[in-house]
Amino acid sequence: MVIKMKLQWITNSEQETKQLAGRIGQLAQAGDVLLLEGDLGAGKTTFTKGLAEGLGIDRTVNSPTFTIIKEYIGRIPLYHMDVYRVQDEFEDLGFDEYFHGPGITVVEWAHLIQEQLPKEYALIKITREDDQQRKIVYEAFGERYEQLGKELNNHEDISH
Repeated sequence: MVIKMKLQWITNSEQETKQLAGRIGQLAQAGDVLLLEGDLGAGKTTFTKGLAEGLGIDRTVNSPTFTIIKEYIGRIPLYHMDVYRVQDEFEDLGFDEYFHGPGITVVEWAHLIQEQLPKEYALIKITREDDQQRKIVYEAFGERYEQLGKELNNHEDISH
């Protein structure tokens, strides 16, 4: 699949990272799949917390490292996956049902289950620039995610 769009932001605090993710949460639609990549401590879970806020989720969001999948109920459901500990990429954990379900799916360490991923998604790479600053790169794979990127790009309270 070819990247249809690539956007980049620099955030200077956890709050700014959460605000950017919150905007994505506000724009999210059922069936959206967001793949989060970044080193340990880069801010993947912080990003997901902001996304959850944008979806109107009140519960505390934390990494599902040991449970692999956590579900949260908001405007639309949020399925938060951390596949770092998945031993077998082809283990049947029902990923497909989530990817094509009624919610938005966020997958941390998605490259570890590459063969099970849907054909279209948004890849969000988070790089730690320093203690507070993060570089966030959004890559759209598919028309839906290109449209989401355009909506994000047009939002005035998000700096590039």
